[in-house]
Amino acid sequence: MSELAITLLRVGYLLLLWLFVLAALAVLRGDVFGTKITPRGTGRRTTAGPGPGRRGRRTGGDARAPSRGGPTRLVVVQGPLAGTTIPLGTSSVLVGRAPSCTLVLDDDYSSSRHARFFPSGDGWWVEDLGSTNGTVVDGERIDAPVPLAPGTPVRVGQTVIELRR
Repeated sequence: MSELAITLLRVGYLLLLWLFVLAALAVLRGDVFGTKITPRGTGRRTTAGPGPGRRGRRTGGDARAPSRGGPTRLVVVQGPLAGTTIPLGTSSVLVGRAPSCTLVLDDDYSSSRHARFFPSGDGWWVEDLGSTNGTVVDGERIDAPVPLAPGTPVRVGQTVIELRR
């Protein structure tokens, strides 16, 4: 083998080794400092409640109006965010560690995009989005979308979430 080929192999191996070290450092940095949670509500409309001037009224033409008798909110009943409430509308609710999720969890046992709550027909459903630790509905781990009744506990990492009226 020529001297040039051996040198190129050494440089390539060294470059690959440095890429591995940098990737390991990026993972360690994420574990030590956690996920950066961006504040919601500065400069954009939030889902935490009615906007100014609306005073909590719902009109017949409101696209977010829940179906009669169905759940109207998603409540965190156990975990670091216990007491957090998200009003339900016509769009889905993403739960996970990613800042782009509707409910952002600071939990080592949840994935960045862990689960999705979504309306379908007259009810709400939950699906696991391929998370590592899974989503547990009423004590059973799910692998396909399942319908949710109000009050059914859904465990995402260390957090327990329920639909409420």
